[in-house]
Amino acid sequence: MKSYSFRTIIEKDGKQYHGFVPALLGCHTYGKTIEETKKNLNEAIESYLISCIKHGDRIPSDNGLQSIETVSIPIFSKRAYA
Repeated sequence: MKSYSFRTIIEKDGKQYHGFVPALLGCHTYGKTIEETKKNLNEAIESYLISCIKHGDRIPSDNGLQSIETVSIPIFSKRAYA
């Protein structure tokens, strides 16, 4: 049995949590709690990998974290442009 590792990101989304896997395009899920979201992510990743294997697709690799940044964008009440 081969084991795969992927980074996951979980963010608060209203009253629930949204989790996704950056390396696996379209692999995301929701949960009422962080723990439920983690469980759902594991199931989503497993389904994604099984689908790749079944269809003969390459399993993407997680290239690691490149950057996480917080940016501040000032928005003025009056438009400075037309």
